Amino acid sequence: MPKVLVVEDSASARAFVRAILEDAEFAAALGGCQVTEATSGFDAMRLLPRGPYDLIITDINMADINGLELIHFIRKSEHHRSTPLVIISTLAAQRDVDRGLALGANAYLPKPFTAEQLRATCVRLLSAPGRSGVGGTEQGPRSSVTGIAAPGEVKR
Repeated sequence: MPKVLVVEDSASARAFVRAILEDAEFAAALGGCQVTEATSGFDAMRLLPRGPYDLIITDINMADINGLELIHFIRKSEHHRSTPLVIISTLAAQRDVDRGLALGANAYLPKPFTAEQLRATCVRLLSAPGRSGVGGTEQGPRSSVTGIAAPGEVKR
């Protein structure tokens, strides 16, 4: 069962993401998942040693350590660098998307996104060839999502 860390300072956004990850369609695709919530970038830094996580979903705009700083840390970490990362953010300008992907995010979902967009992105990253269960070995293709990128397709 995949372990997913959701980093989001908005309680309602965290609840929405958790509901998607715990719904029947997601469970049917991947056998469910174990969701851990972090209320801030600082909270995520505290929770990372409890991993490894199979997927990290993070917002960008957070008060203490923002999502971009968190991604930078994760990609520099020997223990977490191969963990797939999804950015969820209200920042949807192309320069924001490019910056997030350049820092190492595997996908970028502008808010508001649909349950199907998040579900498909997570299933694609968690099912990527070469993933070896917990803490997998492959980052998978990077994409910005305004629709869902098919495996191997990069939408910019």
